[in-house]
Parts: sequence; structure tokens; C-alpha cells
Amino acid sequence: MPEQILQSTLLQELEDSLISRNIRAGFALLDDAFGHGQALDYRDPDAIAILLCLAQWTDLGYRDIAFLDVCLAGFPENERVQLRFLDFLRLRLVEAFRALAREDLDRAISLLDIVLRAGEGLLPTHLVFVANFWMGRALRKKGEYELALFHITAARATAQNANAPKLVAVTKIHESWLVFQKGERRHALDLLDEAEAELRVTGHALSLGNIESARGRFIRRSGDYALALEHFERAIAIYSETHANHPNLARALVNAAYVKRLIALDMQAQWKSDHVRGAVHAEYLLILREALQLLRKARDIYALHQHQGGTGSVLVNAGHLHLESGEIDEAFTEAGKAFALGQERHDVILMARSRILQAAVELAHVDEELGESPNAALHAHRAVQYADEAIELAQHTQNRRLLAEAYLARGSAAADFFPPEWETARDYASKAAALLTEEDRDHLATELSRLKAKILRSTGIDQTLRLWSDGQLGNKSFQQIQEEFAELVIPKVWNSVGKNVTLVAQKLSISPKKIRRILRNTGFMDGSRKKP
Repeated sequence: MPEQILQSTLLQELEDSLISRNIRAGFALLDDAFGHGQALDYRDPDAIAILLCLAQWTDLGYRDIAFLDVCLAGFPENERVQLRFLDFLRLRLVEAFRALAREDLDRAISLLDIVLRAGEGLLPTHLVFVANFWMGRALRKKGEYELALFHITAARATAQNANAPKLVAVTKIHESWLVFQKGERRHALDLLDEAEAELRVTGHALSLGNIESARGRFIRRSGDYALALEHFERAIAIYSETHANHPNLARALVNAAYVKRLIALDMQAQWKSDHVRGAVHAEYLLILREALQLLRKARDIYALHQHQGGTGSVLVNAGHLHLESGEIDEAFTEAGKAFALGQERHDVILMARSRILQAAVELAHVDEELGESPNAALHAHRAVQYADEAIELAQHTQNRRLLAEAYLARGSAAADFFPPEWETARDYASKAAALLTEEDRDHLATELSRLKAKILRSTGIDQTLRLWSDGQLGNKSFQQIQEEFAELVIPKVWNSVGKNVTLVAQKLSISPKKIRRILRNTGFMDGSRKKP
């Protein structure tokens, strides 16, 4: 049997290192205690507390979840009923982390809810922090952002009251993403800067890599893809130094591949508009191949951890790359696999993303057949069906961009229907626009402007104004009508005054900010590549 370890001082030293984020010291303690086959002695009164420490250190990158499972397997089942109440809560926390790591989010949330309710007023400060911190992360993964922010804020307040600045900094990384979802990009970036300033001295690769990766995602949304890619590449380098097979590295690889895809899409639009082929097209194909290579690396890492959510993300991104390379059948296959994984895990975000891809695949079939085949109508119907399902799934989350993307898929399906349903397309374009903010200057803003331009070209301004004058407003509110009217008028005035925003603002008594937003939304002004 493995040699049993002495546990008298280990617990305090591990907890102190956790609070101070002294990663090197903590890993050294763990190697000394568990590096040679030693096992937890569950007869020791501190055994469950140490097990919870091991869960937290696993979260920080020490070994992997399989190591924690081995430690937990040594705990006799018949002794669980004899646990002290506080140890019972500690054990629930360990099980909650295992569920979180295994992507069983519903179980993790249920267990953490038990701990927070049953332990109210009884839990030590550091356990209050852990329970809220893990709860916030689990809820964020499910797309329940408001409740996630509540728990992350509670974790941060607990850390502040305990005078634990490193723990406060860790919560800021997660808080930054949640405030970013509310459209507060500047605040989100400031939180990351504050977290990095505090955690830089720890040298903790996972935290520092997470900060760079988050920056990449925030900047990507501003449309500055080159700068976003730099941050993802830095994150990849940081993770790779000490955690060559960590799921966070795989996530950064997927994000880098996603940005490369968006760069390629911009290039594709350039050569289509300029009728330029040759070198530009060759570079486009090279970028797509590089993106697929990054996804293959990510897939291999996720496979090591049996990380189904990550694998699903790889499949969706690979599907889009295949679709944009003209490989429609491959895209269809990847989308189907991703949706099946989402169903298996009850992951509505993955399921919605898969349905959006499937809708795009069906519309690609419509374009391919040029409306001449009876199958074209069938593909158009399927695109509508998939987009409708994506909307329904996205509405079960608080991910407004996911819902906006689903609305755009539905609007595109309406525009390519037989016959085209322009009023429906316009309605969904308006719904998508209502969810996007001034900060959204990436591919979603581009897709929105293209859809609106397509609708306008096909329906004409005269027809739109004639319908409005007859009182045929559809289901639009007066505010939506005002917005659409502004999108018709402002570009015309902008062109007539020499494309001068200031003159338009003076002529129409509208703020320059609104004018720029309208021009971006309608594709007349490219503000999507400005640096933040």
C-alpha cells in the first residue's frame, strides 16, 4: 500500500499558498506529499479539508482531474455518513468541482447551491469564496450571466474582506468577461489590467494566459483582428510553457483559429469586390489551412481530457472553415456532430451554434443550386427550421450575441426563401441590430450590414416608404420605424454633403455618434477596424 503521509501542517501551508497564489511553493508541497505514491490518510481529521485543497490546486493546474479522482477514490463510502457537517460541505465542494471540470454544469450548480444554502453563516471565509467563485464560473458557462456576476461579485467581496488581494485579482478576470457581456468593454479591459498588475509576480501561467486570452476576445469584438490574434498567440505561448496539454491552451487555439477565419473572410470580401485573385486567394487558403491546423491541436488536447464542450467548439469552428472553403458536405458533418454533443451534454449554447452553422450550410446549398433545382426550396425550408431552432435555444441563455447571430441566420434564410420574405428578413435584421452595441464592430456587424443592404437592394426605398405611408408597418414599433427611416435617409445625406459626418449632424440635428452608428450598420462606413 502507498505510504501514508503526515498531514499535521500540510493543510495550513497549502491554504496559505492558495490565498497568496504562491504557485511554486504549493506545487512543491504537493510534489513532496503526493509525488511518490503517497495517499491521503482518511483517518486524519484534516483529510477532507486537504482533499478540498487538492481540488483547488487541480483547478490551478496541478496534475489533472484524474489525480483528484484517485485521491477521492480512497475515501471509504461507509464513512461519509459519519462526517462532521463542515466536512460534509467540503466534500460537496470537491464533488462540485469535479462536476465543473467534467462539464456537468447542472450537477455542479446543484451541489454548490446546497453548500451555499446549508453553510450560510457557518462556512469559513475561504470556503464562502470558493463556493461563490465556482458557482459564478459554472453559471457563466451556461450563459446565465447576471446570476454568474452576482456570485463572482460575492466572491470578490469575500476576498476583499479577508484582505486577500491575489484572490480579488482572480475574480476580476471572470468579472471582466461578465461586464463585457453587458457592453462595458472599457471597464472589462481595466479589470484585466488590474488583475494582471496583481498576479504578474505570481508567475501563474493559467491566470496570466487567461488574461491575455480575455483581452483577445474583447478586442476581437472591436474588429481589430490582427491585434486580437496577437493576444491569443501570447496566451498560447504562456500556457505552453508549463501546461502543454491544458484545456485552456486548447481554448486559446480555438480562439486564434476563429480570428484567422475572420481575417480570411475580410480577404475574401476584398478579392470579390476588387476582382483580385492570384496571390490574395492563395494567402486566403493558407490562412484557412493554418486555422484548421490550430483546431486539430485543440481537438487533440480536448480529447485527452474528454472535454466534450471544447470538442464541440472545435467542430463548429471547423465546420465554418470547411463551409467557407466550399466543402459543404464536410461542414454539414461537423455541424451534425457538434449538435449531437450539445444534446448529450444539454449544452444549449453549443446546440444553438450548431444550428446556426447548419442553417448556413443549407443556404450554401441554395446558392450552389442557383434556385434551379427542386432541392433548393427544400434547403431553404431547412435553413428556416434550423435558424428558428437556434433562436429558441439562444433565448434560453443571456448571450445576446448568440441570439443576434441566430436572428441574422433567420433573416438570411428569409431573404433566400422561395419566394423571398423581405419583411420577415427586415424584422429579424432589426431584432439583431437591437442586440448589437456600438462596441460590436466585428463580423456580426458586417453580416448585419450585408443583410440590410441585400434587403434594400431587393425591395427598394420607394416600396418601403409606400408601405409605411399606407400604414403597413408589420409588427414594428415606432422606434424601429424611426431607426429604419434613419438608415434610409442618413446615407443619402452623407453622400450628398461629401461624406462629412459633421455636416450631416448639422443638417439633420442628429448626434455624430448616431450618424456613425447608422453608417456602420448600413455598410457605408467601415469603422470596424479601429483600434480600441
